[in-house]
Amino acid sequence: MTALETAAPWLRCPVCGTGLAWAGRSLVCPTGHVFDVAKQGYVNLVGHSAPSNADTVAMVAARHRFLSAGHYDHITDAVAEAVLGARRLLEVGAGTGHHLARVLDHLPSAHGLAADISVPASRRAAKAHPRMAAVVADTWAGLPLADRSVDAVLCLFAPRNPAEFQRVLADDGVVVVVLPKPDHLRELRDAHALLEVGEDKVDKLLQSSSTHLNLVASTDVTHELELSADEATDLVAMGPNAFHTNVSAPAIRTRLSVTCLTFRVLHTPRR
Repeated sequence: MTALETAAPWLRCPVCGTGLAWAGRSLVCPTGHVFDVAKQGYVNLVGHSAPSNADTVAMVAARHRFLSAGHYDHITDAVAEAVLGARRLLEVGAGTGHHLARVLDHLPSAHGLAADISVPASRRAAKAHPRMAAVVADTWAGLPLADRSVDAVLCLFAPRNPAEFQRVLADDGVVVVVLPKPDHLRELRDAHALLEVGEDKVDKLLQSSSTHLNLVASTDVTHELELSADEATDLVAMGPNAFHTNVSAPAIRTRLSVTCLTFRVLHTPRR
């Protein structure tokens, strides 16, 4: 059974909201909406073109090179520790699927679903791990997942929708959000006038999620990065700064500095 076949029962039709079933190389709902699986193994459940800020082919390639070198493995290890015991994992804004794939390596009985608005990212994620499926999906517009269909939601440097996270999480489900701290990559950002990191990211998240999620743990992850010129250039090119600047960066020493927040889902009792 493929990873997408395993994940099919978690999914729902983005048009009518009914469940999806595996049918050959397609996902089909009871009312007849059909979503064909691309030859690369992902399925598009958005139904509209990607926004202008979706990751491009070049950004996805840069991210794959940078993450494959292990520079952010300290982050992924912290996330894996927070979701021990989960069997069905969703990563939103999953990009190449690198983080989810590494978490699945820690959880040999688990299966994962990588969701991203970028088609090039989903192409890459579909090949990232044998127990991970990939779908093109829009976190803001609403996730194409059934209610209470997953045990954990991972959100690393990605858009957050606490109401949707609450909806798709099973009872006692967890959400793990990774946010950059104000000093994250400061040396690199200062050297190239890159986008700033807001001082109030955590406070804004806590405020927006207070009726959906309950914060149960917060861990800071820091690590010194020694980056070659190519690695520093890829780090700039793999994220939002790629839309604002075209940097060829020299080798640099900079600091990874993030907060890993773990939430429990708040559910009203079943009737």
